[in-house]
Amino acid sequence: MHTYIRIVDALSRSAGILAMLLLAAAVVVVCQMIFMRYVLNASTVWQTEFVIYALMAATFIGSPYVLLYRGHVGVDLLPNALGGRGRFLLDVIASVLSLAFCLILAWSSYGYFHEAAWGGWTTDTVWALPLWIPLLPLPLGMALLSLQYVAEIAKLASSPEQRS
Repeated sequence: MHTYIRIVDALSRSAGILAMLLLAAAVVVVCQMIFMRYVLNASTVWQTEFVIYALMAATFIGSPYVLLYRGHVGVDLLPNALGGRGRFLLDVIASVLSLAFCLILAWSSYGYFHEAAWGGWTTDTVWALPLWIPLLPLPLGMALLSLQYVAEIAKLASSPEQRS
């Protein structure tokens, strides 16, 4: 199980790096779009759409990295008040419910992605981007997040004090 945890943690770190690169690309494209519009007085076709999809992709693909480092926003009043065994049980219950949610979302979004990819769907814009490209980050991100939740549950099972 330790090998699984190491592999998934490495995947989550890689996903975090990819999310960072997507955010950086969005910033660069926004700067290019501003230059094109206001300096060159040229129209922009793909930039706004790219930025929206890059930010969305960074959000979903970066989510396992955020979970790995416990960066999600949370209210810890109840867990701190419970302490010890109560906090451990609350962590397990929350992780299992979150895992179930992520698996359901990964499965249902994969169906939508599959339809778009094999149906040849495109966006209704001038750019006409194949729709599977902006839809892929949701099932991919949720699948990676599910793997990270399994790793977090395994960490809890092997060493409850590790998550205190």
